[in-house]
Formats: sequence, structure tokens, C-alpha cells
Amino acid sequence: QVQLVESGGGLVQAGDSLRLSCVTSGRDFTSYTMGWFRQAPGQEREFIARIGRNGMFTYYADSVKGRFTISRDNAKNTVLLQMNSLKLEDTAVYYCAASSDGVALAVAATKYYYWGQGTQVTVSS
Repeated sequence: QVQLVESGGGLVQAGDSLRLSCVTSGRDFTSYTMGWFRQAPGQEREFIARIGRNGMFTYYADSVKGRFTISRDNAKNTVLLQMNSLKLEDTAVYYCAASSDGVALAVAATKYYYWGQGTQVTVSS
């Protein structure tokens, strides 16, 4: 079992930055590809970013490429999402997730077995 707890969400203005954190506990953190997803009201859960087990490989959704950065600290069992130049359309609940698949395969949300409870990010004008 893996437990994930997100933090760092909040209310910000367009153009601001936020950093989300996801601390994990349980089995070997380094055996998981870690991902961030988000879900806005009335919409499906959307892939944002993922990072491989050793942190060397990262992938991003086109909607956040160049603005968001995913990273991980395996010594602290933590994955981060640095979000810059936030836009109104970034408003959503953000979820951290863990997948046993390699980073190239862990694309869809269905590939992620463990999920956090989510943290709300609201961007205002």
C-alpha cells in the first residue's frame, strides 16, 4: 500500500505561482512513476505531468508545458509540481498518483493505482 498526501493548493491570481507537494508513505517510493492530474468541475480527470522513478524523464500535457515543472526527491519520498504563470483555466482539484508502470507506459489515469485526496487550486482574475 502507498499513501499519498498533497498540499500547497490555494487561491491565487492569474500570473502567480504555486508549488504543490505530495508526500508518500508505504512501500518503496522509488519503484513508482509519479504523476499529477487535475479535475475541474464537470470535466474528466486530466493528465498534467509525470516523472520516472529516478527523476530523469518527465512528460507534460501541452496545456502546461513551459509553465509547470515536476520533480521528485526520492530521499524525502516527495514529488513536487511547480506551477508558474497560472491561468484561470488551471483552476481544478490537483491529484498526485503513483503507478507501477514505467514512465513511458504510465500515460492514462487508469495506469495509476494509488491516489491522494486532492488539493484545490483556484486562479482568479
